[in-house]
Amino acid sequence: MSEIPARPTESEGPSADAPLGDAVWQSSPPGSIYDYIKVASFSIGPDGLVDQWSLRAEQLLGIPAEHAVGTDPIDAFVDPDLRERGQRKMAEILDGREWTGVVPFRAPDDGTGHRTGRGTRGLAEVYVMPTRTEDGEKAAVCIVVDVRVLRSIETDLAASQAIFGQSPFGFLLIDPDLRVRRANQRFASTFGGTPDDHRGKGVHDYLPRAEADRVSATLRRVLESGESITDMHVTGFVPGTEERRHWSVNLYRVHSGSGRPIGVAWLGTDITARRAAAREAAAARRNLALLNEAGARIGNSLDLETTARELLDVVVPGFCDLATVDLYQGLLVGDETPPGLADGSAELRRVAYSSAVSDAPLHGAGERVQLGAVHHYPFNSPCADALRTARPRTVPAEDGSLVQSTLAVPMVAHDTVVGLAQFARTKGSEPFGDRDRDLAVELAARAAVCIDNARLYRREHERALILQRSLLPPGDPEASGLDIACRYLPGEAATGRASEVGGDWFDVIELPGHRTALVVGDVMGRGLRAAVAMGELRTAVRTLAQLDLEPAEVLSQLDEIARGLGAPGGVQQATRAARRPREADLSEVYLATCVYAVYDSVTRRCTFANAGHLPPVLVEPGESALMLDVPPGLPLGVGGEPFEEVEVELPEGALLALYTDGLVESRDHPLDEGLQAFVGALTDPTQPLEDVCDQVLNTLDSHHGEDDIALLMARVQGLPTESVGDWTLPREPRSVGRAREYARRRLLDWDMEVLVDTTELLVSELVTNALRYGEGEIRLRLLLDRTLVCEVWDSGLVQPRRRRARDTDEGGRGLQLVGLLSAAWGSRRTPRGKTVWFELPLPGGDTPLTDPAEALLSLF
Repeated sequence: MSEIPARPTESEGPSADAPLGDAVWQSSPPGSIYDYIKVASFSIGPDGLVDQWSLRAEQLLGIPAEHAVGTDPIDAFVDPDLRERGQRKMAEILDGREWTGVVPFRAPDDGTGHRTGRGTRGLAEVYVMPTRTEDGEKAAVCIVVDVRVLRSIETDLAASQAIFGQSPFGFLLIDPDLRVRRANQRFASTFGGTPDDHRGKGVHDYLPRAEADRVSATLRRVLESGESITDMHVTGFVPGTEERRHWSVNLYRVHSGSGRPIGVAWLGTDITARRAAAREAAAARRNLALLNEAGARIGNSLDLETTARELLDVVVPGFCDLATVDLYQGLLVGDETPPGLADGSAELRRVAYSSAVSDAPLHGAGERVQLGAVHHYPFNSPCADALRTARPRTVPAEDGSLVQSTLAVPMVAHDTVVGLAQFARTKGSEPFGDRDRDLAVELAARAAVCIDNARLYRREHERALILQRSLLPPGDPEASGLDIACRYLPGEAATGRASEVGGDWFDVIELPGHRTALVVGDVMGRGLRAAVAMGELRTAVRTLAQLDLEPAEVLSQLDEIARGLGAPGGVQQATRAARRPREADLSEVYLATCVYAVYDSVTRRCTFANAGHLPPVLVEPGESALMLDVPPGLPLGVGGEPFEEVEVELPEGALLALYTDGLVESRDHPLDEGLQAFVGALTDPTQPLEDVCDQVLNTLDSHHGEDDIALLMARVQGLPTESVGDWTLPREPRSVGRAREYARRRLLDWDMEVLVDTTELLVSELVTNALRYGEGEIRLRLLLDRTLVCEVWDSGLVQPRRRRARDTDEGGRGLQLVGLLSAAWGSRRTPRGKTVWFELPLPGGDTPLTDPAEALLSLF
């Protein structure tokens, strides 16, 4: 042997493809199959005794060479029960016969390499080959293998073959040169050919260059470090197709029996479908997140333009790169009919635009459309077709535009198209697919419903405001003995934002005897129903006020009415609730707060009753403002508790303020703070009332909340003493003439001669009725202010009743005459009886006086 080839490195080992004749020399353990099996050998001389004993035999059989050489092998390690049979076999072998069999032996068990005599039974597969010595004598060579090791190798090979050959995954064994040493059928079925056809190939034969370089680097790292790689994603193409495939690959280093690295195992599975499903799931999650975001962010405002902008805030840039919203112009101006024409060419206004890129506008009608511009789409355009058919359409990209994909999606709510949304993606983004189209339709539909709700709300809000304002006193109301100013601000005016109409109201009601009822109330809740309930309560207050009931009685009757407003049955429900107030269901009624005050301009006394409302504020001349201590009582609609009255004498020039909680309470300021600010704002009550109202609203501007504001302010101007005539008459017939005389003198003193005849006639009728049907002494009172009022008081409780007299009746025409000659007349209860009154207009007014003679003739 003239040349010894260079020894391969430990990591490389001999190549499986090397020629069979090549010799490989190495001084390190070879790590071959023999090393793994641990084959033992010994030889037997012509005398049947062991003459050579290998180190592996010492390890396997546990007998040192010095003990084994020169001994009978049968006696050395064969079980005594088989000794005789073993000797016969040995004689046959020495006679020249080969023999292979399984022989029991006593295996060592102390781990020292020396037999202890207490070894366990083992099985050895023995191969005996006859041979001859140099002298020609018969001898034998024995090869011994532990049967347990052989069975283990057989099992391992079978398992390896099953795993490699039957694995449902692509299985490769890659050698240290990064070449395929072995491939399984699964891998071959994917890339074509038989498993043997892939031997010697590298990763560059299967993957694109960049991907192959990355995978090669990873294989080298695994081979060098022994670090396993799990779930490495590899992308490539199957030969003969253009379909991009994805694999998940696990890599781990493979070792020989001696622990020497011999390659890398590649276990790959096709995850193309899984990746596609993952992309679909990710897209579904993204779409669901967009829908959730849309539900949370779209429709928070009841403003049409704001809702459109909220849609674009959701879709840009999460869904598209730029987007616009066009709404029908008719919708924006408040048309009640469904907006737009059937051909989709009606005028639209661009109300929202958003872009994640610069200089990439959407177009309409062939030219750029500015935000806020009114435009229309040509009949044959995709946008007009989308509006006409209520179905999404794809808009072709314009030459030179950055936009590559555009969806025109009609905004449909309740089968009505309210506008058009356009979603666009620029070049470099993924074009819209079917899933994107469905999502765009859903997003546009959600926004359309919110926009339609905003439209309906705006219509309801406007109607409610019209209703509410129609129920408020027109302009600044007038009242005897009071200078009045008032303010009413809806919530949207107070905050600058649209809000639901509330149930706040105030009223000034003139009562007989130059008295005035001042009312401020607030129906809890908002919306059209609250406004309607407010209107019903206000009407009820005016009706009850004309009955001239005491303030506490007015609130008691109003409480019964309030308990039936929100329930089926209306007044009947209120009646039932009044009969069993403790059992009234508060969920079926409207709750309201109210302050009702009656001011008498003659006495300057004001009587208050409160149903859960904020206290009135009084400012006396030269004094600081204070809140009157009026028992609040329960709100209207609760029932079960009586209301209390408080009477306060108001000095001349005093300022009285009634208001609702919107003036003094908000989210940012507690009620107590607002009340103190309101009291502090009334610093100079001597200013004109209009200026005082403006000062209060300006001072409390930071306290305004979203509620309506009602403010009613009145300055006391009592009726002068010289404008009052008051006499007490005894209960006798002569009192009729005295009453006529008192009235004549006082009218002449007031320069009201033109009213003398009518007043005398009517005074005589009322005093006569008091004598005939009343009780106790009679009181006559004349009051001169904006009208002339005459009152006749007595202690009787029977109210006068007007009836039609027959032609033959001598009497019964007095009250008819009062009704004909007076501008108004009536009666009311007093703490000590009743009062019958009539009212005459002053000369020079808009109401002409009736001639007494003509009135008398009309009665007969």
